[in-house]
Amino acid sequence: MDDTYSLMVDCGLFQGAETSPDGMTGAHDLEYTFPVDRVRALVLTHVHVDHVGRLPWLMAAGFHGPIFCSEPSARLLPAVLADAFAMGVTRNARLVERYLQMVESRLRPLPWKTWQTVYEGPGGRCRIRLQRAGHILGAAYVECDLRRPDGESLRVVFSGDLGAPYAPLLPAPQSPWAADVVVLESTYGDRMHDTRSTRRERLQAVVEKALGNGGTVIIPAFSIGRTQELLYEFEDILYRQRQRPGRHAAQWARLRFYLDSPLAERFTELYRELQPYWDAEALARVRAGRRPLGFDQLVAIEGHADHEANVRRLARSGEPAVVIAASGMCAGGRVTHYLKAMLHDPRHDVLFVGYQARGTPGSVIQDFGPKGGYVVLDGERYEIRAGIHSLSGYSAHADQNDLVRFITRMRRWPREVRLIHGDDPARHALAQRLTEATQGRVIVTNG
Repeated sequence: MDDTYSLMVDCGLFQGAETSPDGMTGAHDLEYTFPVDRVRALVLTHVHVDHVGRLPWLMAAGFHGPIFCSEPSARLLPAVLADAFAMGVTRNARLVERYLQMVESRLRPLPWKTWQTVYEGPGGRCRIRLQRAGHILGAAYVECDLRRPDGESLRVVFSGDLGAPYAPLLPAPQSPWAADVVVLESTYGDRMHDTRSTRRERLQAVVEKALGNGGTVIIPAFSIGRTQELLYEFEDILYRQRQRPGRHAAQWARLRFYLDSPLAERFTELYRELQPYWDAEALARVRAGRRPLGFDQLVAIEGHADHEANVRRLARSGEPAVVIAASGMCAGGRVTHYLKAMLHDPRHDVLFVGYQARGTPGSVIQDFGPKGGYVVLDGERYEIRAGIHSLSGYSAHADQNDLVRFITRMRRWPREVRLIHGDDPARHALAQRLTEATQGRVIVTNG
């Protein structure tokens, strides 16, 4: 904001090779190398761990300011932080509770489209406004309005993670009216997603293959966002099969969907509680008597013993099933147990529905599985003989066209776009497209 105070947007942890050039994570990676005491406030765009996971270290380093986020994010954040704190710091319930109380005392939930003054004084003024980003429930992009002591004004937009249009449950993001600088994510800056109808057809085709093979479809999915979108889509496929039965309608009617993640089940409950923030399509389904996130064929696996029994039964039996389990990049969690038990068996299938960071087991399976390769899980080598599928259309991230439109649909284009949050090829490809689309009138830089 000025030479004395600053505003921080997000403070996340990363997976795989995103953590450092060599893909390794050490204690030094979590330290803050700038003066934390000058951070006037923290703004969280959404509650995925790669945007909020370093909050314990920020507070330990001396951050005492307010934490701004959207109202749905404020409801979701404690569950995310409790899990991250327990996994990365301590499982001591008393300490986790004290930490959450400290965070919640700092939270300042903001309604959409409302300006909030962060600082106003001799050094100038800073105010922020949150707009829907469409990535997960509560995700926002941040408009930051700065006025310097000399009277000069500057509008900076931080995109956070932008969602794809027509994502289940969420209104599509709308471009800001104007900006001077946009800090833009580029996760899928080098590719385009399937259309919604195409991705549903492909999802249905993968499952119907399993129905014929007598196998399980394993879907590694993030507990928040992706899991709820998949449940929404599967409910719709089941509904369509009842309305207009297809060749596999009887098998769809018997198919079980296992949600094997207590954290994902908790977030699904929170999504149901946050129903007023759903989009018009989802609310219309509810009014019609449908249960998009709680259909009859959905089975939640709670305890660890039930989880182990389910893995053994599905690995040995010929029962077709769909399993949704974390972690989304196969870097741990219950999904790894299914992979260890089933990757070697061609009856089964693994379906990736989102970004797999370089260096994660999910990325290895995605890249080398179709070539008959192997993956190392918990220090042990597993041959990959299961079918491997990827549906980019279910990504919670905007694709290249969406990112370009986010800029070009602004009434007043920015003078500069800074690309972040993407691999080098994605950033370079998006930079080229943006330069072409704006005919060079917008300067595009990396970082």
